Amino acid sequence: MNGNAELLNFIYQNSQMGVDTINQLIGIVEDEKFKTHLESQFNEYKTIHQTAQKLLNEKGYDEKGIGALAQIKTYLMINIQTLTDKTPSHISEMLIVGSNMGIINAVKNLKKYNDAESHIINLMEKLLKFEENNIQQLKEFL
Repeated sequence: MNGNAELLNFIYQNSQMGVDTINQLIGIVEDEKFKTHLESQFNEYKTIHQTAQKLLNEKGYDEKGIGALAQIKTYLMINIQTLTDKTPSHISEMLIVGSNMGIINAVKNLKKYNDAESHIINLMEKLLKFEENNIQQLKEFL
């Protein structure tokens, strides 16, 4: 697999984690203002995810999603962490930690695959900026 495919797969997996996590949290959150915010995040992750999938398919690559074990682990961790505290503050904190991990990995991958095609780098940068904006917006709910 070449750098273009690897970077696109990272974008695909990162945005899939966002889609899956936010979708699960929307079903847990009770605060309507916070739920609206999460729905907005969900839509942006979904757009990026679909774009990465489309680019992978156009280039003849198979998308490599998140493994089943990682998905189950994330699902269970969200359920455990929200069992006793479903407040927007607590969930925002969880999401900020996740977005920080996404930012770190995005920066590493941008450096690693700096020779990827420009439109793929642009999509990675879009995801990076989105993660950074998420953190700023989630601070309102802390």
